[in-house]
Amino acid sequence: MLRERLARMLAGLSGFFRRWTAWLPKRRLGRWLGIVLGVVLLVLVLLGWYWSDEPSTFDPVARAEAHARANNRELVVGYATTYTLTELVNTLLDKPGGYLSNDVAPPSVWLDNMPNWEFGVVTQVRDLSRAMRRDLSRSQSQSTEDPDLAQAEPLFHFDNASWILPSTEGEYRRGVRLVDSYLSRLSDPNNAQAQFYARADNLRAYLNDVETRLGSLSQRLSASVEQRRVNTDLDGNGAAQSTPTAREQFVKTPRLQVDDVFYEARGTTWALLHILKAIESDFGSVLDNKNARASLQQIIRELEATQRHLWSPIVLNGSGFGVLANHSLVMASYISRANAALIDLQELLATG
Repeated sequence: MLRERLARMLAGLSGFFRRWTAWLPKRRLGRWLGIVLGVVLLVLVLLGWYWSDEPSTFDPVARAEAHARANNRELVVGYATTYTLTELVNTLLDKPGGYLSNDVAPPSVWLDNMPNWEFGVVTQVRDLSRAMRRDLSRSQSQSTEDPDLAQAEPLFHFDNASWILPSTEGEYRRGVRLVDSYLSRLSDPNNAQAQFYARADNLRAYLNDVETRLGSLSQRLSASVEQRRVNTDLDGNGAAQSTPTAREQFVKTPRLQVDDVFYEARGTTWALLHILKAIESDFGSVLDNKNARASLQQIIRELEATQRHLWSPIVLNGSGFGVLANHSLVMASYISRANAALIDLQELLATG
């Protein structure tokens, strides 16, 4: 199917270039110039199409185990989650076309789906690196933070669109090296300074951040069609806000931004899917003690559904119950279901 679509696209472009070069003045220089420009345009179109292909999912636990064996490291608690963090960043930097969000030349400069996908992944990398520095590597609130993670986290928060001096790729690679240094110390049985604490309270703190991210994404995706929402900002006892707002609000994502939000959600859920699979491995005993493993597996199932292949060449924005599909609403449905299960999982971790 994909090969046939590519063949039809090449045939159409070939016919266009033949008509274009025939229109040029019957001078040899003009014809050669048209041919060269046509070939350059064709190469840029094909590169843009190839670079816009999203990376496939992978098994983070299997990769972590293979990495530990290859480097003669012990597969300790926290190894899978930490290694997955580095793999997410490496995928961003080493996928076809490399990191595109900060490119200033064609074809990257006119691509927007992949940069938004990258931003979704970067957001999850930032959240996980912050959780590792703040909670997962520390025994309590008054304990000392890990020096490698303390340096790595700000690097992942560096401007995601900086082209040079310094480049985003350079800062992210520095962050990966620091996280790998922490991982090396973590897996060393003779080094007790680097730790990863797989506790229920640490996991709940991270999942609370994830819940906030998914809730925001679900609202933004649902706003692909105009909605009248009741303002619930002041619900609760003694609530107050700085500036008055209307009781009812009309919310709608601009049409040209619908695909941006959709691909940001695709990147976010792609990264979160791998993180939660790694967490299931590292926090296995905690999940079993709280009878919460099934809840986490259900969240993973919902996130896997968000990664199904998009057969439409564009993100459709139907009315919801109209003739055309609305891909944003479908994505919002899966994310909302994952978020609801996430809330239940936090309750189990607290009281189960």
